[in-house]
Amino acid sequence: MTGRMNALLLGAALAAWGTAAMAADSEVAELVVAGARLDETLPQDLSRYGSDLEVISAKVLRDNIYVDVGQALQMQTPGLFLSPRNGPFSYADIALQGSRTGDVLWLVDGVRINNRLYTSTSPADTLPASMVERIEVLKGGQSLFYGTQAAAGVINVVTRPYSDDLGGVFTVGGHTNEGVHADLMVRGPAGPAKFVAWASKDEAEGYRTFDVFQPSATARKRGYDVVSFGGKLGLTLSDDLALNLYYQHTDAHLDYPNPRLTRLAFNDRDEEIGSVSLDWTASEAVQLSVKGYYHDWDSVYSTVNNVPGAPAAPPVIVDDLTYWGYEDYGVAVLAKLNLHRGFEYQLGYDYQNFNGRDEVLLIAQQTERVHALVAQVRTTDDLFANAHLAAGVRYNRTKESEKAVWNVSGHWDVTPQLYLEGMMGTSFILPSAEQLFGIDPCCAVGNPDLKPEESLNGNVAVGGRAGRLTWQVTAFARRIEDLIVDDYVQPGFPDGIYINTPGKVRSRGLEGQASVQVTDALRAFGSFALTRTRAAGAGRQFDRIPKVQAKGGVVYAPADRPFGASASLLWTGDVHQQVTDFGRVNYGDYVVVDLAAHVYIDADRRHRLTARLENAFDEDYATRVNSARIDLSTQRFLYRFLGVPRTLNVSYAYSF
Repeated sequence: MTGRMNALLLGAALAAWGTAAMAADSEVAELVVAGARLDETLPQDLSRYGSDLEVISAKVLRDNIYVDVGQALQMQTPGLFLSPRNGPFSYADIALQGSRTGDVLWLVDGVRINNRLYTSTSPADTLPASMVERIEVLKGGQSLFYGTQAAAGVINVVTRPYSDDLGGVFTVGGHTNEGVHADLMVRGPAGPAKFVAWASKDEAEGYRTFDVFQPSATARKRGYDVVSFGGKLGLTLSDDLALNLYYQHTDAHLDYPNPRLTRLAFNDRDEEIGSVSLDWTASEAVQLSVKGYYHDWDSVYSTVNNVPGAPAAPPVIVDDLTYWGYEDYGVAVLAKLNLHRGFEYQLGYDYQNFNGRDEVLLIAQQTERVHALVAQVRTTDDLFANAHLAAGVRYNRTKESEKAVWNVSGHWDVTPQLYLEGMMGTSFILPSAEQLFGIDPCCAVGNPDLKPEESLNGNVAVGGRAGRLTWQVTAFARRIEDLIVDDYVQPGFPDGIYINTPGKVRSRGLEGQASVQVTDALRAFGSFALTRTRAAGAGRQFDRIPKVQAKGGVVYAPADRPFGASASLLWTGDVHQQVTDFGRVNYGDYVVVDLAAHVYIDADRRHRLTARLENAFDEDYATRVNSARIDLSTQRFLYRFLGVPRTLNVSYAYSF
């Protein structure tokens, strides 16, 4: 109770400072770089035309020494609910404007990394934060340019940028969950080219993952060992032609204990992400970008169980390096045309080839090919000096289905202190491989006759600036048709089959955020989100989507001093989940507070020490709930996935 009281008192203090988002630390305009690729600046372009864009800057990432991308998104993105199941480098439940996890598309430098085998697994478990320059979160339906799984928004992880000067940074550190970290980044010119190279290693024994264990479970901590390296090479072939190469490799060993039986359970991952892009400025009227990408994700799963009531019995091997994985490659062409005054045009073509299989939860080997055509028209300053309007269509075709979507959006600066913006359109989600082709006798079988889910999205926002205060209030709504669910009442399918539901799902809500620059050195921020997501005729919120959440904090960053500090707060309201034998369980209503500080220990500011006390008041909270059989019994027990306990993270960084 003492920790909860302290956390709530600090939350009240933060609220007294003001409410807001982190946007003040990362103005979108500062991100636009002359000569940048069309796909690289697309999120910022969409924000100018009415899309709601949140950015977590490099400064926020370094000042808080987040271990992975999920931690940063969890604490820093207004309106986004992200709940890592077992701390860093684990799957996460995600809700953006009332969405499910699979309604959000993930990108790394514009390359899609979602797992199309399943829509319920997020790809955040192999993304270390040390390689990241910024994280962009586009809210609302974004299928126009990004296609399937962007029905509620897009998370784009942008890696370290180029530099004109040779330099870099080396970082070492660790945390009190028996974790260590090291990373190195070097960048600069290389003859006619520029390069960036990075490498990182994160390893931890982990913490106790569940609140209850059966005696048969002897693996009780969730550890990880993640090694990642990669780089970029940019080459200017002529004044009008540029080539960009990108590659990243990740090896990961991720533990997956359970509250009963488990002696050993892990995934070994091998992931490759690569792209080649060619950007041509033919004239002031024509720009063209061609990008080929490749994403290969291979994993082997191993499970060794104990025998309940017989600790001396030989272990039972359930899975022995059993394979699951996928391959995703394709090409994207984007053209920007300024053919006459007042309007510009975006034309695009996407080709995606996805294939994968799972030998753990059986899915037949399948290949999916997607072709898409995109067209958008935008107004320019020549037509409206204080307003930007856009309208576009996308036609998407696969072997199984075809879908056309549309989008209209706009941003209007009513006065220098007040703006209005909004977006409306349709989005879609193609069925996953599991939903189409699942063949495991344990579970619902696939249905190749499934139709894509289609949603109608709408966002309207008003915001502005008054002196040192910036603010925004957003209302959003989404209606989903042909929702895909696993159904267990169909004749002939006692173990279930995936179907499109006949009713509609509606999600609506309200977000607010503000930031106040109290002094030149002190800033306070906060945000809240209210969400209601329900099926037609249902009287309750969807599972694992909070009805209300809030975030806030203060940042002290004096420009003339070699130190800084911050506090970040996350409050999550009620979150429910249906659990076998226990009904509908509420595991929400918790407060998590992080405290961070850094200091430069030399006059040139090359040597830096940083610390973050994660979950400073040691809040005992759950990230998910479930039930399992009691050892040697037919009865079940309820258990909670535990959030990260109070953890001290420290690091030393040397810039050169």
